[in-house]
Amino acid sequence: MSIYFRNTPVSAPFIFESLGNHWKQDTVLRPGGYPYYHYLQTEKGCGRIEVHGENYSLGANEGILIAPNVPHSYHRDSTTWITMFATFTGTLAGSIPSMTENHDVILIEKEQGAHIQKLISNALRKYHQPSPELKSLSSDCYSLLLNFSDCAASPKIQENPLYQRYVVPVIKEIETNYQLELTAAELSQSVFVSPQYLSRIFRRFLGCSVYEYVTMYRISRARELLLSNPHMKIQDIAGAVGFSDASHFIAMFRKITGITPLDFRKMY
Repeated sequence: MSIYFRNTPVSAPFIFESLGNHWKQDTVLRPGGYPYYHYLQTEKGCGRIEVHGENYSLGANEGILIAPNVPHSYHRDSTTWITMFATFTGTLAGSIPSMTENHDVILIEKEQGAHIQKLISNALRKYHQPSPELKSLSSDCYSLLLNFSDCAASPKIQENPLYQRYVVPVIKEIETNYQLELTAAELSQSVFVSPQYLSRIFRRFLGCSVYEYVTMYRISRARELLLSNPHMKIQDIAGAVGFSDASHFIAMFRKITGITPLDFRKMY
């Protein structure tokens, strides 16, 4: 069994609050939820997670991410239930809801779970070194979080006719032309509905309005540019991701991530 709990101040963009594997899991009841985003994955045996009255069975390499303060419980369904886990914090932890599209629960299938198992094992090895490198561990934490971002849109949502008819084409338009001026009115016209109706559909499936999705996507692309182009000016990055005004870009970046674009770049 290998377990780590954070014992230093939060200074990295993303970092593990706790991390562990080979844990002999017993029943856990959390009527008030857990204060951080947390992930549980089965290594051996099987268990059952109850969230919002729904039961989710976790076999080997299957996992579940649960949002903060969501009531839930764990129950062992085999003689022995061995799990691995991770909980997440950091100066940019406020952006995790946008990464997970505000889902309370995200399920991980076996194939992706096998990849996550390697990420957790690799990170734990680094924590056992005499002086773990915070920057490397922060990168590991972010890489793990990206797995949940990939799974945020569940198959049931993707199969919904309304999602396919209205959300999918608008998302494609946003991701193709985010650097151009995009308005909710123009995007709604492309699928022949009103801006109000399109935003209701977006809130139903993605937990945000069309405008909020456009903004979050632009900020996501801005983060990539900040790290991949360290000498690119902030105003140039703002223009490259669709903001006509650098001040507005900085304000929205801070609102979504909790820090300024320059501070985000310095952290890495």
